[in-house]
Amino acid sequence: MTFKLKSINFIIMPITQSAKKALRQSARRRAKNLRKKEAYKNAVKNVKKMVEAGKIKDAEAALSKLYKTLDKAAKTNVIKKNKASRLKSRLTKFVRKAKEKKS
Repeated sequence: MTFKLKSINFIIMPITQSAKKALRQSARRRAKNLRKKEAYKNAVKNVKKMVEAGKIKDAEAALSKLYKTLDKAAKTNVIKKNKASRLKSRLTKFVRKAKEKKS
């Protein structure tokens, strides 16, 4: 595994068995965390795009999926729970305002 620190590349080669296993575990965890992070960011983008396109019904349906992905990310400490609730609140307001403006 390589790391870059101030334009110097370091190659980390674990020596002990436990260090090798820890490296494998951290790589797996990092991959899972990145997938969850991408999932919630894509869900947020989808809701925003739908509202901007005027598809309010679809945006409301996508909100429930957004809630699910945000809650999963918060449960596994990918993001903090307050960030999850803040995003849910702001996006719900965003959809509600667009719905009022449309009608």
